[in-house]
Amino acid sequence: MANVPVITLNNGLKMPAFGLGTYGLKGGEGIAAIKKAIDIGYRHFDTAFLYNNEQEVGEAIRDKISEDIISRSDVFVVTKLWCTFHEPERVEYACRKSLENLGLDYIDLYIMHFPVGFVYHDDETPWPKNADGTQEANDVDYLETWRAMEKLVDLGLVKSIGLSNFNSEQVDRVVNESRIKPVSNQVECSPIINQKKLTAFCKEREVIIIAYCPLARQQFNKRKEVHDIAIKYNKTPAQICLKYLVELGVVPIPKSANEERILQNISIFDFKLSKEDIKVMDSLNTNERIVKLSDAKHAKYWPFGLEF
Repeated sequence: MANVPVITLNNGLKMPAFGLGTYGLKGGEGIAAIKKAIDIGYRHFDTAFLYNNEQEVGEAIRDKISEDIISRSDVFVVTKLWCTFHEPERVEYACRKSLENLGLDYIDLYIMHFPVGFVYHDDETPWPKNADGTQEANDVDYLETWRAMEKLVDLGLVKSIGLSNFNSEQVDRVVNESRIKPVSNQVECSPIINQKKLTAFCKEREVIIIAYCPLARQQFNKRKEVHDIAIKYNKTPAQICLKYLVELGVVPIPKSANEERILQNISIFDFKLSKEDIKVMDSLNTNERIVKLSDAKHAKYWPFGLEF
């Protein structure tokens, strides 16, 4: 069983400092992967309405609860409000839809997936398009969306609320103008885009950075430096990358359906990188994004125009 540290959020609740990303984990394979992760010791599971796999995540967790392997309070379940539900009157509906998909009574952390809102057509049109092929964005202020999310906490539907893909100015605005402070900001974060400035900025505001795409789709495998460090610690290059992020103070959520890699990814809490090796890992940073949301670059609240 993996021994994962626990982080205390700014509302006093606890979150495991490592999780399983579930994007692309669907059907029987997805359920099996999540169940295996639970057996290994994962307790933090990240999904989203957009991923169209909340059902699989919920089924795997409920099955393990029914087997008395875990209790509901043992697991930290994260899902996300999609961009087509940003109008305040749609927020509770979207949350209840996710709860129905998961088959759970509450969500541990409910995240606004992007600060950008899209025009709602129906639940089956997550990426509405303009005639020129760009995203059909709206000007709904993410702060109004956030205030509707605060009400979900009041209703007991969610325990904590957070952000995703917000830049520093957007984080600051929510922190300063909200009744309930966001506990987290989930962003693309890997040795290729290490987000050190945003992490420091958010830390000052007691907002935890959660790292999606922490392995940068294996880009690190091209770098001899990472392989050399991995040999030094008798670890895999992926383990070195994930450990690097943990030591930067972020919470990685790597995705895998492979049992061996699911185990390897979480087996990083038995060693510590030297300062010299952290400097080598720092040198890999290019600030190049995988997730760019370029088709929404015209939107009022597109987040990627700032340095961080």
